[in-house]
Amino acid sequence: MTGSLATNPHVKDVPQLAEEALWRELELTPKPGLVDKINTGSHRDMDHALFVRSIAAIAPWFSRFAELGAEHAGKPAAEQLRLIRPMGMACEQAMYAATGGVNTHKGGVFALGLLCFAAGRVKNVNAHTLCCEVSNICSGLVDRELAGRMGRATAGERQYQDFGLAGARGEAQSGFATVRKVLSQWNRHQLHDLLLRLMAVNQDSNLVSRGGMEGLRYVQRYAQHLVANGWDRAALTEMDNALIARNLSPGGSADLLSVGMVLAEC
Repeated sequence: MTGSLATNPHVKDVPQLAEEALWRELELTPKPGLVDKINTGSHRDMDHALFVRSIAAIAPWFSRFAELGAEHAGKPAAEQLRLIRPMGMACEQAMYAATGGVNTHKGGVFALGLLCFAAGRVKNVNAHTLCCEVSNICSGLVDRELAGRMGRATAGERQYQDFGLAGARGEAQSGFATVRKVLSQWNRHQLHDLLLRLMAVNQDSNLVSRGGMEGLRYVQRYAQHLVANGWDRAALTEMDNALIARNLSPGGSADLLSVGMVLAEC
């Protein structure tokens, strides 16, 4: 049974790490502009309880992504997106059913689903092999879905055509290059530090949707300042208030935080 879960004992760990990452990201407090245990950040349609229901709904799918990857491990990477997408959409529907139609974790489903799927395909599971496999699976994705389409139907298409931002697709196609670079600079202790370092460099499409490029640059500069000059809980709370006042939510960086937690443990 080449490629089966039975011959790859590490596969089961990645889905578990993915679920744990979502719980840890949710519980991290304070989290500037984002839902945490204290407030709802810059969101009026979300709260902590909603995220709890969302994670409970999507977590069972992570092992299914890994099983699907193992089932098709012998097929070329270029054929994998069409295999994983129906499952990804089903996972999203489970999320929407649990949240009443609110998008709590669509980015997380995309990124973590790819990591779990990749875990089913590779023989030796580690951060390098997972990222390389995700990159292979998503090769050409940006050109096909953002650069090669004439319409501007989605926010992702508009941001790519207006600003050259590839969003979640670009990050996956790169094998989570932003996350890997930030992980190499992280002290492996403070999750807040990892989040701030991601916010400092991530081209977060959520911020662009809410505040344009000015909003993105504001958050990047703010995070860069805290990373360079030090921070404490009071500084994070002040940043939280500043982002809420500007209706800015670094949701893309929150997704990458979850990815980073998984990769750091592989």
